[in-house]
Amino acid sequence: MRRHPHAGSHLLLCALLHVTFPAFSRIPPHKAAPLQIGTERNGEHDFDFDIGTWKTHLTRLQHPLTGSTTWIDYEGTTVVRKVWNGRANLAELEADGPTGHIEVLSLRLYDPQAHQWSLNTASSKGGTISVPTIGEFKNGRGEFFDTEPINGRSVLVRNIWSDITQNSCRFEQSFSADGGKTWEVNWVATDTRVKENESDKAH
Repeated sequence: MRRHPHAGSHLLLCALLHVTFPAFSRIPPHKAAPLQIGTERNGEHDFDFDIGTWKTHLTRLQHPLTGSTTWIDYEGTTVVRKVWNGRANLAELEADGPTGHIEVLSLRLYDPQAHQWSLNTASSKGGTISVPTIGEFKNGRGEFFDTEPINGRSVLVRNIWSDITQNSCRFEQSFSADGGKTWEVNWVATDTRVKENESDKAH
């Protein structure tokens, strides 16, 4: 029988492994741990559902974290435009209610390294960008968090996107003053998609 030219070196390697790492020879092949390869989900198109024109019903708590139970309703329109082929988008909300006119701008940016979105919001009354709210979508639900000064205190802020369908979705904002143990909802927006022909008539 011809011996493979590298058979000797192969046997020597095996012997060294058994001596240096005794456990190596005792691990059955089917018990060896599989090689773990990280595969983060690509979420750069998670906000594609929101592109378009929406009829928005907004209700907000007038004085959050004060014990207030007074809610104010607004009716308006939200227009969301795709940027960077979906890796960013720009949402513009205009709504009217008993306390006046609201204009809110939201720039959503996707970080391909972190696989997370940042939501950056500004009001026409303030004219500055808010602290970015960071998060991601899982199983059709988006959760985003940050910490902001509210009424002189640093509180947790949570934004949730849920009930997402082709023609409707729900956005909810909550504050927590106890480190996330309890949350008080203070802003709820329910969007219903405006069909293209209806959008053209509105303009």
